[in-house]
Amino acid sequence: MITRNRRNEIRQRIHARIREKLSGTAERPRLNVYRSLNHIYVQVVDDQKGETLVSASSLELKLKSGGNVAAAKEIGKAVAEKAVAKGIKRVVFDRGGFLYHGRVKALADAAREAGLEF
Repeated sequence: MITRNRRNEIRQRIHARIREKLSGTAERPRLNVYRSLNHIYVQVVDDQKGETLVSASSLELKLKSGGNVAAAKEIGKAVAEKAVAKGIKRVVFDRGGFLYHGRVKALADAAREAGLEF
């Protein structure tokens, strides 16, 4: 059985491998996802300047439960609306070492539907 700490170490290694290959620019920032057991967080980051352009989280929206697919869809829609309002249309998707499944996939699909391209 893999413990929670070991699972997080594996996720961090996978994320480091992903980050070697992709980076956010001013023209195409990085859409970064982090999910915990109870919440989901997303940021649009310009890695060249080292700054967060837009962010959203289940804590920020004060959702009843932030740890489910419905909450992930809300967060994806919210971050896409904020990004489009700032003039950001295209991003690169950084799944943060998490599997592209469940909440991560729901967030990505909702962001695409709300106007982001990736």
